[in-house]
Amino acid sequence: MAVYTKVSAEEIEAFLTRFDVGTLVSAKGIAEGVENSNYLIETTKDRFILTLYEKRVDPDDLPFFIAMLDHLAEQNQPVPPMIADRAGTKIQKLCGRYACLIKFLPGISVTIPTALQARATGEALGAMHHALQDFTIQRPNSMNHDTWRKLAADCGPGGLDDIAPDLHDLVATELDYLDAQWPDRLPQSVIHADLFPDNVLMLDDAVTGLIDFYFSCTDIRAYDVAVTHAAWCFSEDGGQFDAAVSESLLEGYGETFNLTTEDRTALPVLARGASLRFLLTRAYDWINTPADALVTRKDPGAFLNRLKYYRANPDIFGA
Repeated sequence: MAVYTKVSAEEIEAFLTRFDVGTLVSAKGIAEGVENSNYLIETTKDRFILTLYEKRVDPDDLPFFIAMLDHLAEQNQPVPPMIADRAGTKIQKLCGRYACLIKFLPGISVTIPTALQARATGEALGAMHHALQDFTIQRPNSMNHDTWRKLAADCGPGGLDDIAPDLHDLVATELDYLDAQWPDRLPQSVIHADLFPDNVLMLDDAVTGLIDFYFSCTDIRAYDVAVTHAAWCFSEDGGQFDAAVSESLLEGYGETFNLTTEDRTALPVLARGASLRFLLTRAYDWINTPADALVTRKDPGAFLNRLKYYRANPDIFGA
């Protein structure tokens, strides 16, 4: 979440008249994240999230996201469905952007996850995968491993090496390895693909919300586990691996969805891929984010550290 498009209180107030949600009490821009412009809205009836879709969200994908969230909500998964206006329309326009008003879910995002919180998140991820087994709409992964080589090229040799010495050569070597080893015959389904701690809402040790599904796509299901593992099992800078969090996350996932022997065997490669994917997208954003954007840039070095750890420790997932 972030703010790229500035929306005045008057514009938000007029926007809300399309809905049966009360009148505006307050609106606050949310700076976290890098994808869309987001506002926390409070009305006389409730609280909501107003999202304006920016650079990486294709408006043609919005019906997929709406259908997926509706499907999960109908199966009592803790997700925030988009709200229809009085005419039954969920996709709106505001300030020249496509926009949606979204249900607000209670809870906070943890910064340093505990083992119990990781276990609950693993259970929630597995339950989500279980609920999506009969969801038949597909969306290609716009950030799958076939796109990473171009993304690296778009960062440029100088841009990558400005982030870390010899990073360009390390990325090139890793791309060659992943092209040769990628386990593309594992089972696929719709996945979240971005389940970082800031996309999980919690109260104490219970998950109250899974949010920010805008990278959701059809891809290897175990890759979703690898992304979540990379996001949850390290210190923020990627310098410290937490074995207890790792074990709890994987155990929690196994409580609600089974990891096969083939999945576990592939996890070291999938985790390296997840680390490279976020290293490259963070590097690209680090190089290209406008200086005046109200957005928190994220350090690509944190995923360089994760990548180095997974390369050196391929046995952490068992088999």
